[in-house]
Amino acid sequence: MATFSSNKVAVPASSNDIFNFLTDLNNLQKLMPEDKIDQWQSDAETCSFQIKGLAKIGMKLDSTEENKKIHIVSNGKNPFDFTLDINLNEQGDSTESQLIFDGNMNAFMKMMAEKPLTNFFNLLADNLKAHFA
Repeated sequence: MATFSSNKVAVPASSNDIFNFLTDLNNLQKLMPEDKIDQWQSDAETCSFQIKGLAKIGMKLDSTEENKKIHIVSNGKNPFDFTLDINLNEQGDSTESQLIFDGNMNAFMKMMAEKPLTNFFNLLADNLKAHFA
């Protein structure tokens, strides 16, 4: 198992607002880098997309802890099984948010994927912050 985490970002919104936004997987498209994503498909509980030049990824909402945690799992045919947790911690006028990805990949794949995936999840966290700014 390989774990990659985004930076913790202070999103200028309540945990409730962020939770409601992120539990509708249609909204994840708003956080994705348009120049790196193709073939986006989604509904409220699932999404899939092609990372340009790489694999097609499918995800589905698995469980939630209201206003605190969103647990997303791989769905359909993926290069490997994974989970994505989005943790929310409200702190006054903002909410500390962090994405934590766990992928079932071998050591070689982990080494190859670590930097691009960490950068990708940092970008998603930054885009979440910008969305609510």
